[in-house]
Amino acid sequence: MLRWATATAVVTLFAGVSLPAQAADIYVPPVYEPAPKIELGGFYLKGYLGMSNQRVGSLYNVLFDTTADLVIRDKNFEAGVLGGGGVGYAVNNWLRLDATAEYRGEAGFHGLDTFTDAGGNARFNNYTAKKSEWLFLANLYADLGNFNGIVPYVGAGIGASRNSIHSFRDAGIDPATGSPTLAYADADSKWDLAWALHAGVGYEVTDQLTVDFGYSYVHLGDGQSGDITTFDGTNNIVNPMEFRDISSHDFKVGVRYAFH
Repeated sequence: MLRWATATAVVTLFAGVSLPAQAADIYVPPVYEPAPKIELGGFYLKGYLGMSNQRVGSLYNVLFDTTADLVIRDKNFEAGVLGGGGVGYAVNNWLRLDATAEYRGEAGFHGLDTFTDAGGNARFNNYTAKKSEWLFLANLYADLGNFNGIVPYVGAGIGASRNSIHSFRDAGIDPATGSPTLAYADADSKWDLAWALHAGVGYEVTDQLTVDFGYSYVHLGDGQSGDITTFDGTNNIVNPMEFRDISSHDFKVGVRYAFH
């Protein structure tokens, strides 16, 4: 009887030790977290107003080639008003694209050059003109996150600009006679390749309405006046004044309305 009790106790002891080991070997399937959901976007409309801060890389006229010491002393555009709008599509919550049409209002131009004539006399030309553009761009933007309704973004665009120069005047000293002279040019327009870099921040007023504060660096290409003619008609220069590498730093405020 004692042997049977002892054997029973031994079997019970080993069973108690082995059960936890078997339990530890039970396979527990891993729990998979679902992938983050990417919110799909939709179409939106946009409109904006702003100010331009424009530059011109260089001026050129055929007479510059015959004036060795001519120096451009001043070539500045005044600030101008701009306004535009467009239609876009938000691909998801971080990528969107749009197409915009923009009118860039009249901006005054002031220029001055100096040179020495054949007699060694100092001469100058004082230029004035006005410029405007129609700008058409296809743009791509990356939204960089949503911080309690504040969405910073960067982007780029490419398209075309119709650059118009009018009211060109050239007041200076005739290098041949030394007397004051005044010349003018008719208006002219030129299409050129344009591109832009964008940055800004949107503030989501509602889930559909966003106020947009934006900056753009825009390269507008070249523009030119019509052929230059003196007022008395004695000197017809069958060449325009060329405005090369026109660019602008633009600041804009607008709204975007999304159709969810």
